[in-house]
Amino acid sequence: MTHWYVLYTKPNREKKVLSELQKLDITAYCPMVTTIRQYSDRKKKVQVPLIPRVIFIQCFETYRSKVFNVSGTSHYLFWLKKPAIVKNEEIETLQGLLKSDINDVHIEDIKTGDTYVIQNKFFNGQEGIVNEITKNRIHLTLKELGIKITISR
Repeated sequence: MTHWYVLYTKPNREKKVLSELQKLDITAYCPMVTTIRQYSDRKKKVQVPLIPRVIFIQCFETYRSKVFNVSGTSHYLFWLKKPAIVKNEEIETLQGLLKSDINDVHIEDIKTGDTYVIQNKFFNGQEGIVNEITKNRIHLTLKELGIKITISR
């Protein structure tokens, strides 16, 4: 049975490592988001990793060491002295997050530190802790995934 593992890369190597792993027929996933970067002479839309330095790898336990043949890999995330395993549902949730439009979330009367249950078509029931509230956005940490997301009000 294959499991999803969390593989850390060296800084700014996620795309290259992902490409090389896929060439080796290793199932790998690096959630990417589009952001606007300001340069001195222009603004540009670029794809950046949602979670810097992290790639999710799906493989059998016996093949885990094969990824270190790829330049730019660093180490696996461990939990209780064993490689951390990510559930398929969590990967699917993350993939759905990036495909869905979360602008239809309605948020009222919340403050930093509150637990907020997202009520939208994809995240229905997902809980997050409010980290920051700005004029048009709320920054949450999703409890189950342990990642930070930003939603528009």
